[in-house]
Amino acid sequence: MKLTWLGHSCFAVESGGYRVVLDPYYVESYPPLHTSANEVLCSHHHRDHDFVEAVELTPRGDSPFTVETVQAFHDDQGGALRGTNTIHILAAEGLRVVHLGDLGHELSGEQLAPLRGCDALLIPVGGFYTIDAETARRVADAIAPRVIVPMHYRHGSHGYDVIATVEDFLRLYPADEVHCLDGSSFELTPDAPRGVIVPRFIG
Repeated sequence: MKLTWLGHSCFAVESGGYRVVLDPYYVESYPPLHTSANEVLCSHHHRDHDFVEAVELTPRGDSPFTVETVQAFHDDQGGALRGTNTIHILAAEGLRVVHLGDLGHELSGEQLAPLRGCDALLIPVGGFYTIDAETARRVADAIAPRVIVPMHYRHGSHGYDVIATVEDFLRLYPADEVHCLDGSSFELTPDAPRGVIVPRFIG
C-alpha cells in the first residue's frame, strides 16, 4: 500500500491501482492542489479539508478498500466550536490506515476500539484548530499504531500561522524512532519499521 502526503491533512492512499484521496484542501499559503483519484473522502466540510474541486475523479472500478468511520468532534467542547469530525479507517492488503481528520479532543474507549493497533495513523499535531503535540502523543499512545504520520502543521511558508510546526511533536519521540523522508511517498508493508514517518512536502 502506498501513502503520499499531498500537504496539510491531504493524503493519497493507493492499493492495486486504486487511489483514494482524503481531505483535499484549499489553503492560501499552499500551492493550489491538483490531483486525481478514484474516490475522495472528507473528514468535515471546511474548505481546507473538503475542496473536492481540486481532485479529478477517474473511473472507480472495484475498490480494494473497505472503509469504516468513527464520529468525533473538531473541538474539545462536543462540537460547539467547530462541529463534527469523521475519522476514516481504510483497510486493504491486510493493512489498516486511520486518518483522524481535524480531531479536536482525546478519544473515548468506544471511539478508540476500532482504531487500536492500526498499521498507520495519520494524526493532526499543530494545535489551535486541532489537538496539539502533547495531546496527539497521548492519542497515538492510546491507539498504538505501528507507524505514525503527523499532519496539519506549519512548515516553512505553508500552513496556518496559528498552528505549530511538526518539531513540537517530534521532540516527544526518541530521535531514532523519527524517520524524515526525502520524498512525499512511502510504502506501507506488514514489516514496515515502527516509528514516526515524516514525508516531505513536494509542491
